[in-house]
Amino acid sequence: MQNGKVTVKVPASTANLGPGFDTLGMAFQLYTTISFEAADETIIRLHGSQLEGIATDKTNLIYKVAADLFEQAGLSVPELIIDIDSDVPLTRGLGSSASAIVGALVAANELAGKPFTTDELFSMATAREGHPDNVGASLFGGIIVALMDEDDVPYVRLPVPEHLGALVVIPDFMLSTSKSRDVLPSMYSRHDVVHTSSHTGVLVAALATGQLGLLKSAMKDVLHQPYRVPLVPGLEAIIEDATKYGALGAALSGAGPTIIALVDQRNSTAKLEAFMVNALAEQGIACTVMNLIPDTQGVQVEACLSGVTR
Repeated sequence: MQNGKVTVKVPASTANLGPGFDTLGMAFQLYTTISFEAADETIIRLHGSQLEGIATDKTNLIYKVAADLFEQAGLSVPELIIDIDSDVPLTRGLGSSASAIVGALVAANELAGKPFTTDELFSMATAREGHPDNVGASLFGGIIVALMDEDDVPYVRLPVPEHLGALVVIPDFMLSTSKSRDVLPSMYSRHDVVHTSSHTGVLVAALATGQLGLLKSAMKDVLHQPYRVPLVPGLEAIIEDATKYGALGAALSGAGPTIIALVDQRNSTAKLEAFMVNALAEQGIACTVMNLIPDTQGVQVEACLSGVTR
């Protein structure tokens, strides 16, 4: 019943940017590429050094997400040849699982003849990921502000301010989202709630209006970063002092351990990079450094031939 091939290219993302916990995401030009082709048996092929340890049978996340979409569309689940190539480091706080989920949903939807709208795919991705920030950024590109409201996921897509870029340091160890969430308290004080709502409000407004000078204050967080400091040695020093070396603001990227500094692309980041790398080195941690440019397109369908007939 299924017929054809589709290839999608999905951007990586960062989430939170400090206080925007589970609500704010930004996409970057760092990509996962996924191809689906109808076949007689399912074969999953991994390409690139970032995918070590990923399942190559039907327990693979991408296959499972695709299978769920076919079932929801009322179609039989096809056998697929799946090719996965990714530049996104796994479990490092750059939305690797979100890009996989988005890629699987969009590719399967294309192959199935587009039974679902983009907003429906966003709701499905959010339900699978558990929060809308990373999946929203990967799906739509740019900066996404979103919330979960029962069966709906309202969102606003913001254009990326001119000249905004990012410098990230990726520590040489993995940190699972579940472990990073387990350290968070179940209750917060009124002070912390007010701090979070006010800082998130100013952060979103600053990004929306391009007032990047406000990021230094607006990216300060009390909701999750202080509790994650023991999991990411060097984090506290970088967040505290990155602006002294040219950052507009700094934060833990998603659940970590990657640390992100937002920067003005017109300025040199050499001093900032040296500071961030040294802050980790002082804790005995090696890292990879990336200069990232925001992605403004979101997921791209690069090829689609003869989709599914119902």
